[in-house]
Amino acid sequence: MKIGIVNDLPMAVEALRRALTQKPGHQVIWIARNGAEAVEQCANATPDLVLMDMIMPGMDGVETTRRIMARTPCAILIVTVSVGSNASRVFEAMGQGALDAVDTPAFGLGDWSESASPLLAKIEIIQKLIRDKNGNHAAIEQARRREFALYGEGLLAIGASAGGPAALSTVLRGLPKDFSAAIVIIQHVDAQFAAGMAEWLSLSCLLPVRVAREGEAPQAGVVLLAATNDHLALKGPGRLGYTATPVDYPYRPSVDVFFQSVCRFWPGSVVGVLLTGMGRDGALGLKALRNKGHYTMAQDQASSAVYGMPKAAAKLDAAVDIVALAQIAPKLVNLFAC
Repeated sequence: MKIGIVNDLPMAVEALRRALTQKPGHQVIWIARNGAEAVEQCANATPDLVLMDMIMPGMDGVETTRRIMARTPCAILIVTVSVGSNASRVFEAMGQGALDAVDTPAFGLGDWSESASPLLAKIEIIQKLIRDKNGNHAAIEQARRREFALYGEGLLAIGASAGGPAALSTVLRGLPKDFSAAIVIIQHVDAQFAAGMAEWLSLSCLLPVRVAREGEAPQAGVVLLAATNDHLALKGPGRLGYTATPVDYPYRPSVDVFFQSVCRFWPGSVVGVLLTGMGRDGALGLKALRNKGHYTMAQDQASSAVYGMPKAAAKLDAAVDIVALAQIAPKLVNLFAC
């Protein structure tokens, strides 16, 4: 895997280089000491993955991520000292297209292999996502646009990945405080800052946002966010829970797992939405929802930070509608008002 490192601290750079030597096949192709240099390095030699520091003089990791994703998009992993204490900036960077975040390995403290393992685990997951994204998939006819009349108690099921935090904030901000459907979100986010993300999202909307708890029932006007590295799923009619299976999915939590469980157990109407993200998680689940007669939509290419998951859904004809981000909330309000 060809990797670029963006970090202004020599000791942090050395820690990352040493961590990468623990697994064969990783090659550092350049090192950038600041954001502006990273943007140019990416343009000259686009890597498979960028390890992006968050706090740097001049251009920080959020703006650097935004510029790279706009100019030469590639996989970006935020690697910074204390992800938890920089949670708001991490969410902003993920909103610009970063895939995930992890603490910088502690160089020279304790067991080195143990310190490097969280970083290497994240990189391994991203490798699988990149392979998934570059896979060959048969093209299917253009997605058709039609309306579906809703019935019964409503559930809004949303899946997102890279670019998701900002997209989710935009969608939730457009929903009224008396929104009539229950809302469950599957965002590819590490368990250590899921609660922080729920709090961050709640600041931008009128609805309460919190992490989903084992055994609880979705309820109208409440936003529940998957909160562990296991999958969130309906385990029965109106009952949420976490499950470790399937264990071989690179996406944890998986949008497909949740959407498929909704097909099996939700007794009323469903609107499934697939937002920006790398890979194709959620496409098969969205197709299953549509096949069962539920209304489905995917974010359009122009407004997606990373047009991977919605593109996969479009190719499968899984989305009733392909919608610009700014139009998703108004459409949801109209749908659930039927």
